[in-house]
Amino acid sequence: MIESLFRRKFIHHILEDLDIEKHRLHRSLNAFDLTVLGIGAIIGVGIFVLTGAAAAKYAGPGVILSFVISGIACTFAGLCYAELASSIPVAGSAYNYAYATMGEMIAWIIGWDLILEYIVACIAVAIGWSGYLVSILGAIGIQVPVWCSGAPGTVPGAVINLPAILIVLVLTVILVIGIKESARFTSVMVLIKLLTVLVFILVGISHVSPANWHPFMPFGLKGVVAGAAIVFFAYIGFDAVSTAAEETMDPQKNMPIGILLSLGICTILYIIVAAVLTGMVPYKELNTPAPVAYAMTLAGFHWGSALVSAGAVAGITSVLLVMLMGQPRIFFAMSRDGLLWPWISKVHPRFRTPYISQIITGIVVAGFAGFIDIGTAAELCNIGTLFAFAIVCGGVVVLRKTHPELRRPFRCPLVPLIPLLGVAFCACLMLSLPKITWIRFVVWLLAGLAIYFYYGIRHSRLATKR
Repeated sequence: MIESLFRRKFIHHILEDLDIEKHRLHRSLNAFDLTVLGIGAIIGVGIFVLTGAAAAKYAGPGVILSFVISGIACTFAGLCYAELASSIPVAGSAYNYAYATMGEMIAWIIGWDLILEYIVACIAVAIGWSGYLVSILGAIGIQVPVWCSGAPGTVPGAVINLPAILIVLVLTVILVIGIKESARFTSVMVLIKLLTVLVFILVGISHVSPANWHPFMPFGLKGVVAGAAIVFFAYIGFDAVSTAAEETMDPQKNMPIGILLSLGICTILYIIVAAVLTGMVPYKELNTPAPVAYAMTLAGFHWGSALVSAGAVAGITSVLLVMLMGQPRIFFAMSRDGLLWPWISKVHPRFRTPYISQIITGIVVAGFAGFIDIGTAAELCNIGTLFAFAIVCGGVVVLRKTHPELRRPFRCPLVPLIPLLGVAFCACLMLSLPKITWIRFVVWLLAGLAIYFYYGIRHSRLATKR
């Protein structure tokens, strides 16, 4: 059974079964584009928002170790992603990897899980983007009316978060036009935020007071691990790189480079920024919406605070764009396999992008971003990502056993040790999340299984070949 599943999912067999003109995506991305997309997706909310909240509420200065723990977990997962992305270079990321290694039902669960992950991540990031924009405009004397600057209940008088809606719709148009154009836009945003981060590090390092690092772990090791589960949100963007495999030139070579290089660069920057930030400001004072800008203000660099805020907007914009790019490609892959309705996998005749799924994603995200608060949106994101990462790590072990002869342009080292460590780290972080998050996650998965047994299992490409 696994043999037949794998052959149907492996790229050469997929292309034999598909109407190529209707379903093939345009290959235009190189290793540099993928690395930029990865950095664009990873650096954003993590550095500019979560670092301060995790330090103040969970880990103290030990948030540095929280980023190390999350980075290690992502490195294990990234090595597994790199092997599978080079071996199975098709759109759909962890969904396709699970399909090839563990079968259709597990693939559905992962695909459904990824839909949740990307949608709530996009909503949370869009709301965060709106908050920074409103703050910057207010600083320069432009007051956004309260009624259109937030979701109902977040601020007295707020009716709708109009900036969040507008940014999602604008980026959706960019993504429909083309993946290469999206990569170019992201390149500009990435350059701006990297310069911003470097300026903060260079300016802030001279204002670090080692006394602020004591006590280093005020909440103990448990707090550090809990902080790692929270800041894990900062790393989830590298998964979006693998969703673009089918639009990548020479994916066997370029996918591993893009995934691992972007992950490595971002992990180093996160650790440095966490060290500088907690060294500049006592951790108890960092629970603010813009902790990096706040640190610059306390240090007397008001121009630096404005620069950081502008860089945060650019950074969060690129995160949102890459997240919005990843979600439709999950829809696209599941629809192409018959698990979702076929009209979802239509490709634009001119732009060669999955425009139907892109537009659906944009409308759904924009709608929710306009009317809910950021806390509600972000609660489910980490558990879904960790679950997907664990499946990918397990998939490498399964595929090594079932198909040892498969050509692997990139091979994860120390198998099965590295994949099993990836599963263990992800499981540990999942167990550190609140019980309510687990309840909501299980409810979502049960709803997905209902759809699968009602529609997917009877209409899948696998079912039509039985």
